[in-house]
Formats: sequence, C-alpha cells, structure tokens
Amino acid sequence: MIERAPFPFLAETKADVPQNLLTLARGLPVPRVALVNAGSPLPLRGLREATEAGLAEPILIGDEVKIRAAAEEIGWDIGGLRLVHAPHAAASVEAARMGREGEADSIMKGQVHTSTFLKGLLPSAAGLRDKGVRCGHVFHITAPGSERPLLLTDGALNVDPTIETRQACLTHAVGLAQRLGVARPKAAILSANEDPIPSLKNSMEAAEIAAWAKTALPQAEVAGPMALDLIFSKAAAAVKNYDSPVAGDADVMLVPNITTGNALFKLMMLGMGCCCAGIVLGAKVPILLTSRSQAAPARIASAALGVVACGEPA
Repeated sequence: MIERAPFPFLAETKADVPQNLLTLARGLPVPRVALVNAGSPLPLRGLREATEAGLAEPILIGDEVKIRAAAEEIGWDIGGLRLVHAPHAAASVEAARMGREGEADSIMKGQVHTSTFLKGLLPSAAGLRDKGVRCGHVFHITAPGSERPLLLTDGALNVDPTIETRQACLTHAVGLAQRLGVARPKAAILSANEDPIPSLKNSMEAAEIAAWAKTALPQAEVAGPMALDLIFSKAAAAVKNYDSPVAGDADVMLVPNITTGNALFKLMMLGMGCCCAGIVLGAKVPILLTSRSQAAPARIASAALGVVACGEPA
C-alpha cells in the first residue's frame, strides 16, 4: 500500500497571540470572568492562562467537587477564588444571573456543549439581552507575522440570519473594531460576486445592507456585495475595475450564513495558521465562546478580546 502524504492544506506555522491586542487589553481594567461548567482541566487551564496573563479575575461555576478535582489535576490553587456550586445546566443560568446583576463582567464557555451554554444565556427570560437586541459572534483573526485583525461575523452563532440579524452583526463588529483602535472601520459584505442579481439572494441582501449602512453606520465605510478576491486583493479589484476603499483593505467581513463563516474561520486557522479569538456581542456582558480544540494562543486572545469588549468605547 502506498503511504499517503499529510493533507497539504494544513499550515505548519503555529499561531501567536497578537501582541497589540494583549497590550491594549492590559491597559484596561481586569474583568471578572465567570467560567461556566468549570469542572474540567482544559477550560480551567484556559482561564488560568488568562488570569496569569492579567486578563481575568476568575469566577468558577459548576459542580464544586469536579472543579476542585480539575484544579488539583492541573496544579492550580483556587483557594482564594470565588467558586459557585451550580451543576450541569444550572451553571449557565447562574452565569446569566451574575452577568445581569453586575456580579460578572464577562462569561466564558467551559466543559459544556455550545447549544446548552447559550440556551442558558441568550433567551429573553435570562435577562442578558435588552428587548429586540440581536446577538452576533465575531472572530478576531490575525495571520502569522501580522498584527492587523480581520473581524469575521458570524461564523458560530446565527445559522441562517435575516437581514436584520446581519445588520446587528455588522453593527457589533464595527463597534468592536473601533474599540480596537480603528477610527473608521472598512466593512465588506461577502457574496459570490460584486453585482446584486435576483438569482443570488445574498447578493441582493448585501446591497440592501450596504445601502442601510450609509445612514445607520456613518462611522464605517461599508461595501457589498463583494466577492472574496475583491475583499482580499487590491490587484483583483483593479483588474475587475471595482472602485471601493474597502477592496483589499477590509477590517470587517460580514458573511451570509454560519456555514460560510465557519468554513472561512477554519480555513484560516488550519490552513493559514491564524490566531482566531471568538466572542459573542449584543448581550449585557461579552460571552467568550472558545472551542475545546483551540490552542492556548486562541484562548488567551479570546480573553484579551473580552477585556477590550468590556472596556469603555474608543
């Protein structure tokens, strides 16, 4: 049997935490971070890393026996930390209460399925969202050797978002870009081409969102629909005679659905070696939605992003 070579599209470069994000976060107040279902070594280690980096004041929520056992396993002395006994699904409910009542500044996913985690936080009854407010997930993505982020929304929360939900996602991402120091963010709305055509529904929606943004988001430069080559390459835009300041220079990319956003995020993470931090915005406190498969740099970057999201707007 012929031995198969490793899959050629996987990056060999290891992701690094963007230092400018760390520097910005360390200049802001340290938030109280509630870890939901903290009784497992991996998420507990992630919060310890954030704490040691000066990015979190930990609150541990979950089964107290499991939390203490996990802490002992990783060698973390949690004697001086706040520990809240709320096993299983009760952990998300307790975290929502703490966020709602001002006892926690952000909430981090622990050893819990994402759907279970969010079901305790995002329904209106949880009280973490003002009436009518839509939440959106944003990935902060930096390539190896570069400190400049691309904010990608939404690749982890809204499955097949309406125009109104995508408008909310765009608003959240633009606000986050400004907190990160981008005075006038440039946002691109992804589609398969740059011409709105009825047979491609999301191209028509992109044009509608871009028109809406001219009035609703005057602090940003928004263009769409845009194909991916135009978003990433000024040269491609020149060849296609596409004239926009967003072309090849986007700070934000708004995707049409979760499949597109999730695929782009994983391609950048696995194929390019990017550092990808993730956060849910729109609730009363930021929600850190890290994946169990992500390495330490992504977890630390997510914690830093949470600090920035908690801080005063730029």
